[in-house]
Amino acid sequence: MERRAEAPGSAPDAAATDLERTFRTHEVIEILGLSRRQLQYWAQTDLVRPSVTTRGGHHRYTFQDLVALRTARRLIDAGVSVQRIRSSIQALRRLLPSVTRPLSELVLVATGDVVLVFREGAAFEAASGQEWVFPVADLAREIAAAGRPADAAASDAAETPARRGAAPRTVRKAPRRKPRRA
Repeated sequence: MERRAEAPGSAPDAAATDLERTFRTHEVIEILGLSRRQLQYWAQTDLVRPSVTTRGGHHRYTFQDLVALRTARRLIDAGVSVQRIRSSIQALRRLLPSVTRPLSELVLVATGDVVLVFREGAAFEAASGQEWVFPVADLAREIAAAGRPADAAASDAAETPARRGAAPRTVRKAPRRKPRRA
C-alpha cells in the first residue's frame, strides 16, 4: 500500500488538514522523539512502514503512520519486545483481514510482554486471538438459562473480583499437569 508523493512543484490542496498531510522524517523525529535509526529500522523490518515514498526514495509519514509509530513506542516502553509487536501485527492481520494497520486502527494494551486487543466489546490476545476476559453478566444469563434461579445467578455475578478486593479475572488456558504420585 505504498503511495507516491505528488510531483515536485505541485502545490498541495489548500483545504488539506493535518490528518491528510504527510510529515518528513525530521518532523516525525521532532514530534515523536524517535531517532532516525529507529524509523529506518522499523521501516526495514516492517514494524511501521511509511505510507508514502517520494520518487527520490524519501519517506513521508501520514497521520495514521504517526499514530502507529507512537503506539509501537508506547508498547516498547511498556516492556513489549519489538519481536512480540511484530508477531502480534502479523497475527492480527490474519485474524482480522479487514484491519490493514493494526497499530493505528485497534485499541491495544500491554500487560507484561502480552499485547491485548479491545474490539467490538471483546478483549483478546493479539498473538493468539485467545479471549482474555469475558462479560460476567453474560455468564449470569447463561446460568439462568440453564435452570438456576435468575436472582441467585445475578447475586453471584454482582460479587465481582473488584468488590471482593481481588484483581479482575482473566481467562487463560493453563497447561494441564499430571498429578504427582507419591
